Amino acid sequence: MRAARLIKLVLLLQSRPSMTAAELAAELEVSERTITRDALALSEAGVPVYADRGRAGGYRLVGGYRTRLTGLARGEAEALFLSGLPGALRDLGLADAASAARLKVSAALLPSLRDAPEAVGRRFHLDAPAWFQEPETPELLAPVAEAVWGDLPVRARYRRGDGEVTRELAPYGLVLKAGVWYVCARAGSSYRTYRVDRFTEVAVGEEPFERDPDFDLAAFWNERSAQFARSLLRAEVVLRLTEAGARRLPYVTDRAAAGEAVAAGVTETDGRLRVVLPVENEEVAFGQLLGLGPEVEVVAPDGLRERFAAAARAMAERYRAV
Repeated sequence: MRAARLIKLVLLLQSRPSMTAAELAAELEVSERTITRDALALSEAGVPVYADRGRAGGYRLVGGYRTRLTGLARGEAEALFLSGLPGALRDLGLADAASAARLKVSAALLPSLRDAPEAVGRRFHLDAPAWFQEPETPELLAPVAEAVWGDLPVRARYRRGDGEVTRELAPYGLVLKAGVWYVCARAGSSYRTYRVDRFTEVAVGEEPFERDPDFDLAAFWNERSAQFARSLLRAEVVLRLTEAGARRLPYVTDRAAAGEAVAAGVTETDGRLRVVLPVENEEVAFGQLLGLGPEVEVVAPDGLRERFAAAARAMAERYRAV
């Protein structure tokens, strides 16, 4: 542990002109006294660590010293590609690896470029979970991630409906979608997607499985997620939309279905657009389309039209006294 800390201390000093003992202690999560001892040990080992005394003092490297310990380990290189997702790194247990990787990259940069990581961090941040949802880390995400990194098979129990099933899986990749973790895996001869938070048991095998080199995780996920979204749209409603309603429709219901419906719509004599929109069911459609207010008229089915009429009457009564 101390050797790793000493290396990290050197890399920190190499990536910045000077750092105080307090700053180094905070970065390395040790006491300032430990920093003093570590700096002395490095100096005795031939690393030119110099301590500037006084109120504005600190530690720095002299003589243009540069360590050769900046090569990225495999895990650090992999974690670096996720460094814009701090929550995901934490969930996967890769936060420390990503921190070390970023530090090594900073240390390897020319002095004129060392502010680049900080500049990017000030300007860009990716927040994956959806609004108004508190993300939860699945209890068994860590072993699933271990299996994905190592191409190791898993035997998993999975909640489905009212019961549980056991599956032998070859996990190919993890996807974080709106704060929910999914694993894309080969089950038998087919590829499937499973929510990690529905796993109740995971046993990771020891012998790696043979990975299909042609498997494209991003393409697979895009195809399956589109199929899933479409599979939910089992009913249809007929609408009349104002121009504003047609513009807003993709924001209250399935975006692709709304776009196709508007594109195929027919303009009626009063200027409104008549469309046939695929929806999950009448209950879901009522909640979604109600947000369009007077910009939408439900033509069919009759039951949904009656619900909108009743809602309009209740709203008119509610505001009658205003």
